[in-house]
Amino acid sequence: MKELRDVDYKLLCELMRNARLSDRQLAKRIGVSQPTVSRRRTSLEKGVIDGYTAVPRWEKLGYELFAITFVKIKANIASKEKYAETRDRGIAWLKSQPCIIMSGACRGMGVDSFMISIHKSYKDYDDFLRNHRLELGHFIEDLQSILVNLGGKEIVKPLGFECVFTPE
Repeated sequence: MKELRDVDYKLLCELMRNARLSDRQLAKRIGVSQPTVSRRRTSLEKGVIDGYTAVPRWEKLGYELFAITFVKIKANIASKEKYAETRDRGIAWLKSQPCIIMSGACRGMGVDSFMISIHKSYKDYDDFLRNHRLELGHFIEDLQSILVNLGGKEIVKPLGFECVFTPE
């Protein structure tokens, strides 16, 4: 894909706000022609846009907790053989968990990986962590979570993907 243009960033922002808008509506919002939007959207869909998805209001679906969990892997897992085995087993387990909405390696705060998950209750979260420890606990040195009450009054900005891109 060619280098992104300013119009591409504007189009991405509008699509992230509302992917259901027509090309004509998008053109009006970002100040270009409808054919330009159609061409740029097609180009973005071939290289930058991974898909279109709804972002639910999790609390309205009965979810009470949003968890960000940080994992520090034991240092003795550093050998190539053990690392590959650990990584493959961890990836397989993480991909099998429907409550995990994102996970991966990370750097900083003395941790190696993270996962973001949603849970219907504290009991569900506790069961999830217990299963995680049973399945992968012998690889884990430390595990810390941040829990967000999805039904609380302290959510300032709900989970979403509305943002402003700026060309580099």
